[in-house]
Amino acid sequence: MRWILLALIFLLVVVHYHLWFGDGGLIELRRLATQAEVEIAENVRLRERNLVLEREVEALRTDNEALEERARNELGLVRPGETFYQIVEPRANR
Repeated sequence: MRWILLALIFLLVVVHYHLWFGDGGLIELRRLATQAEVEIAENVRLRERNLVLEREVEALRTDNEALEERARNELGLVRPGETFYQIVEPRANR
């Protein structure tokens, strides 16, 4: 009877070890749940960024003023007859 009890305790320990630490165990499940939360938050952030970019692309396709502003700010373009003035800040003395 004593051997049966020891065998059952041993089996219980083995089963619990696999439940907690084995592949697909509770610790791994918790880690994966945390990782899934991080991935979901990243997906939400990227969806919001995509919406902003889609609006910007649509504005550039349909709004000439937005296109002109982008050309002026990013490419430094000017209209014919305009003069471009660049103000340079003096460097701080070291």
